[in-house]
Amino acid sequence: MEQRISVITLGVADITRAVAFYRALGWEPVPDEHDDVFFFQAGGFVFALWGRDHLAEDSAVSDPGGWGGVTLAHNVRSPAEVDAVIEEARRAGARIGREPAVTFWGGYSGVFVDPDGHPWEVAHNPGWPLAADGSVTLAT
Repeated sequence: MEQRISVITLGVADITRAVAFYRALGWEPVPDEHDDVFFFQAGGFVFALWGRDHLAEDSAVSDPGGWGGVTLAHNVRSPAEVDAVIEEARRAGARIGREPAVTFWGGYSGVFVDPDGHPWEVAHNPGWPLAADGSVTLAT
């Protein structure tokens, strides 16, 4: 198996609400014939929203609800951009889990939680510069 991720799918309680939230952040789904799953081009991979019950069934798991032990991250180019994205998420209806601040690892980050409880860290890591296309490459 190659060391890469192609798709991340979030299970959501209300697909209409979830799509509206991500649209309020400026994300637009790629038009297709489906109305129960929405796909977004996110750099070099696909981000998807699908009903939590459908996703659990398709993934052959039971879903007791609650947080699934996964956090998503969005790296940005500066601390000011962290502040701007957190404010954009707040305006879109996110709960702010952690206000932006200097981190123990030498960066600057904050956390917003989407309407379905998925946490997103928004981070500026001076040790992980972003390419022009927004991709991150770990130093080797």
